[in-house]
Amino acid sequence: MLRHDGAGVTGRILAVDWGERRIGLALSDEHQVLAQPLTTLTRRTGKRFPMQRLLTLIQQHGATGVVVGLPLAADGSEGEPAHQARELAGHIARRAGLPVALWDERFTTARALQAVREMGGSARGRKADLDALAATLLLQHYLDARRGSGT
Repeated sequence: MLRHDGAGVTGRILAVDWGERRIGLALSDEHQVLAQPLTTLTRRTGKRFPMQRLLTLIQQHGATGVVVGLPLAADGSEGEPAHQARELAGHIARRAGLPVALWDERFTTARALQAVREMGGSARGRKADLDALAATLLLQHYLDARRGSGT
């Protein structure tokens, strides 16, 4: 697992903000200071998580670690979505051979939507962009917390 203090992992980190239909992805810079949106993968109803596509992106971008969003309930408890995220993190770790961390993703999509609105935009027809932005917020929070800045 990736350690929250950043020990032992250098290079780019890829974040996964996953949902039933769309999986938002973000990528850090080499110094793990800034996160930026990467892309959004689409999962068809009833289909498996697009693991091979994710593994290809990890390899193409030279990611050295992965952060998977952990969808906790508002009170911090874990329900079925959190258990699924834990399973996904384990699958990614085994298949990619990389350290994987779970990170609280509560309200990332809501914050992404708020950011779009504050910039005068609308989420209508841009849900894929919203998911990649949510992954970016998730990753930036993770990076900031590891550096101890908390911002």
